[in-house]
Amino acid sequence: MAVLKRIHIISGFFFILMIFSSCSEYQRLLKSDDYELKYKRAIEYYEEENYGRVITLITDVIPFYRGTAKAEEVNYYFAMAHYKMRNYTLASHYFKSFANAFPRSTHAEEFAFLSAYCLYLDSPRYSLDQTNTLQAIRELQRFINRYPASERVDDSNQLIDELRYKLEKKRFNTGKLFINISDYMAAATTFDTFNKDFPDSKYREEATFLIIKAHFEFASYSIPQRQQERFENVLEAFNAFARRYPESEYMREAERMRQEAENRIASFQEAANTSTVNK
Repeated sequence: MAVLKRIHIISGFFFILMIFSSCSEYQRLLKSDDYELKYKRAIEYYEEENYGRVITLITDVIPFYRGTAKAEEVNYYFAMAHYKMRNYTLASHYFKSFANAFPRSTHAEEFAFLSAYCLYLDSPRYSLDQTNTLQAIRELQRFINRYPASERVDDSNQLIDELRYKLEKKRFNTGKLFINISDYMAAATTFDTFNKDFPDSKYREEATFLIIKAHFEFASYSIPQRQQERFENVLEAFNAFARRYPESEYMREAERMRQEAENRIASFQEAANTSTVNK
């Protein structure tokens, strides 16, 4: 047991010594003006998957190799190291810069795709701000336009579909939120534009029904002088819904609102006729 304990102690000592030696060498490299050595060690660190050190060292050597035959290779490892570190925003930028700076490179098409793909990876969940999602869609479409014969076009279209679904879900839930907070006209407008922007959405039927509901609630809480015209909007929304979804699961509730709207309109017309006769 004592022998084993000594072996463990010695092994631990050498392990600590190796770490200290490695750190000391790296610190010397940072201060060195030997850019070729820095780049050589950066490649070795890349193979060791120590991408943080790769980025730091190549940041120093990029100006040294700019305009040389090695510039393409240096920028390749720089972009890839950011990608491996999951620094997707920076990786996207460097992939795009590479594709533009070296359009004849064998990696140009791949990096143009990866630039857009990083934006896809950086797209947040649907409930958050979707600026990055819109940018990712634009860049993926730009890749398709630039490389229409690429084998990555199908993947790009699939990614665009996923991103568009995220936008679709956010828009639909925004409309429902407007209903929940009683902003009924905003809800009706949101669902109307939703149906125009996402005509094949699986939420379209419900969105079309919710347009009726939004108009109905808006009319119900309006001042009496404006109710008739607003209940007429309910009937118009109902007719559009009934034409498209005559067998809808929402039809019973839609019919209830249609009937109530017709009754209210009839009562307004009757009141108006009585007023005219009395005059």
